[in-house]
This record gives sequence, structure tokens and C-alpha cells, in this order.
Amino acid sequence: MLGIDPGLACTGWGIVEQTGHVLRHLGHGQIRTTTADADHLRLDVIFRGITAVCDEFAPDAASIESVFVSKNPQSALKLGMARGVAMAACASQGLLLNEVAPRLAKKAVTGTGRADKKQMQAMVAHHLGITPKGADAADALGLAIAGLHHAANGALLDDRQARGGTGLAAAIAAALAKEDGKG
Repeated sequence: MLGIDPGLACTGWGIVEQTGHVLRHLGHGQIRTTTADADHLRLDVIFRGITAVCDEFAPDAASIESVFVSKNPQSALKLGMARGVAMAACASQGLLLNEVAPRLAKKAVTGTGRADKKQMQAMVAHHLGITPKGADAADALGLAIAGLHHAANGALLDDRQARGGTGLAAAIAAALAKEDGKG
């Protein structure tokens, strides 16, 4: 399972496999972009980085943090662009994709949906027996663990399921309703 914590400045990734009830860390890292570069070049770095990870580790599926509504439209747009290009990279590799809400990822890794970043990092380290290098990579490993949990429960999305009212479409509708004073 490939976990992805998207961001335009830094996209974290982590690969975890599961055999029975045993989790095994295969790799993790961060794809960093240069703020001086134009957005389209930064997005290309993310796309190529995710593709390279897929080429090296050959995951069957990916798990990415779902969209949340932000108070800062510029930040939300940049996050959405990074998330979209990461999703496109997964699609280009033929991966099943699971969108995981941050609360569900926290619950899958720590047992509570209210865990803070330090608790998440500590539990990722505990589950995998490693110390992740970088908060974004640790979050991505947590998303991979949550993705494996969801896969065990048959919750991975394929392209037919993704066309429903979940994920990005639902987040956009919620943001538009809020902007119009309806939400």
C-alpha cells in the first residue's frame, strides 16, 4: 500500500505491506518542490516522484488524504492541485485508490480520531519499528496503514465507485454551499 500525504511544497509517501496481522515498512520519503518554480513545474515534480515510487515498489493500491475545507482559499487550491496530480499519478499506474479522512487515518493508527501529530508519529514508529524521516512521510505511512485497514474491510475504491458523490466532488459541493451561505 502506498500512502500519500499531498502538499505542493512537500508530498510525503510511504509504502507498507501487510501479511496476516503483521505490518512491514518497505520505504518512505518526501517529494520536495522548489517554491521559486512555477506551479506547473512543481506539480510535474510530484507526478514524477509518485510515478518513480510506484516503479520502484510496485504497490497494488494507494491511500491518500481526503479533501478538507480550508479557510484559506489559496492554500486549499494549492493542496488540491498537489492532491490531484498525486491521484493522476496513481491512476496512470493503474492503482486502486482509497481516500481517507484525517480522522479515520488517526483512528486506524492510534485508536482515536483525535490524535495529534506527535501521537500519530509515535504510533507509526511503534507499528512499523522505524523512525520516519519527516512529518509528511510519517503521515503518509499512517495513511498507508489506514489504507490497509480499509482494504481489509473491502473499502478500496475502484473507478466505478469513485464516480459517486464522495471525495473531491463532495468537498467542492460543501465549499460552494458554504460560500453561498447554505452550509
